[in-house]
Amino acid sequence: MQAVISVVGRDKVGILKDVATKCADHNVNVIDVSQTVLQDMFTMIMLVDISNIDVKFGDFSAEMESYGSEIGMQIRAMHEDIFNSMHRI
Repeated sequence: MQAVISVVGRDKVGILKDVATKCADHNVNVIDVSQTVLQDMFTMIMLVDISNIDVKFGDFSAEMESYGSEIGMQIRAMHEDIFNSMHRI
């Protein structure tokens, strides 16, 4: 199973490391990353493997969103089934 994590906010050092560490804390494996900085805005999309996640995905998603608020970023984790359904329309 896979999920997509999006991260948007003001650029600063360590964003990729911080988000990847939060993933690793729950045994979520980062498969692919695309990131860019537009002026001072950081954007990143991560494809992650959640096959061995150690919490419910909803709890992980809520934790990532909460963590994003703590660091001044918008972080969203979306299960691949939801992502695929949204993009079929």
